[in-house]
Amino acid sequence: MMNKSLSKILAHKLDTTPAQILSAITLLDEGNTVPFIARYLKEVTGGLDDNKLRKLETRLSYLRELNERRQTILKSINEQGKLTAELAQAINNTFNQTELEDLYLPYKPKRRTRGQVAIEAGLEPLAKRLWNEPQHIPEQIAETFIDPQKNINDTKAALDVARYILMERFAEDANLLSKIRNYLWKNAHLTAKVIEGKETIGAKFSDYFDHHELISHIPSHRALAMFRGRNEGILQLSLNADPQFESPPKESYCEEIITQHFGLHLNNAPADKWRKAVISWTWRVKILLHLET
Repeated sequence: MMNKSLSKILAHKLDTTPAQILSAITLLDEGNTVPFIARYLKEVTGGLDDNKLRKLETRLSYLRELNERRQTILKSINEQGKLTAELAQAINNTFNQTELEDLYLPYKPKRRTRGQVAIEAGLEPLAKRLWNEPQHIPEQIAETFIDPQKNINDTKAALDVARYILMERFAEDANLLSKIRNYLWKNAHLTAKVIEGKETIGAKFSDYFDHHELISHIPSHRALAMFRGRNEGILQLSLNADPQFESPPKESYCEEIITQHFGLHLNNAPADKWRKAVISWTWRVKILLHLET
């Protein structure tokens, strides 16, 4: 049953028929190699050549590993009592590893975070109120949340810590991550710079001592060279989300994507400065580092 389902997906990807794919999967599962199938069993697969068979083998392995991971994720979320029908449908409908992990991110077991600490300190109502009701003056609202026993000693501490509740929640929004990832893939530059003092011993990487390039256009051999230079401690790599500016802008376009995603309208309301800081921190502290890695 699983092979039939996979054959339909792979047939669409490889521009063949499900019957051809199913025959090839059966032969591969029986232990036949791609060259053997292409040369001696071509009539069984309806004429699939070596190139398509290799693509099939690679994609088949990817989808099977993805399905194993999918089952692990569904089990984990279900054991937490948080698996809704809508979430299960989204998980079952994706055939992309990155999207699958994005969906799992809010439910993935993790170490105690600043956002969790803030919730335990009773600051979630403060975060929600300022985000949803910006007419309130943040410092006045925050005064009622001061609690030295929970290390919330003043209004600044309350406001700063409360930000992390929303930052972590926004940074685990799969739809938002997808929007930003798509934007970065089309527009961001991968930047490489030599680490100071490593010029001589890293001479073989000199082409990348001061290099930047649209990430979607980087050929595999150059990407591998830059990654090798980073791994050997010669190069420092970073993602430039706004290459249209000569120097880093005060506000990245990715912050605008976050603002639009939540339908936020920032004017001159008392809490808008705080809300704008939440968006900025979400991008620079959480999402940029996550997607850059």
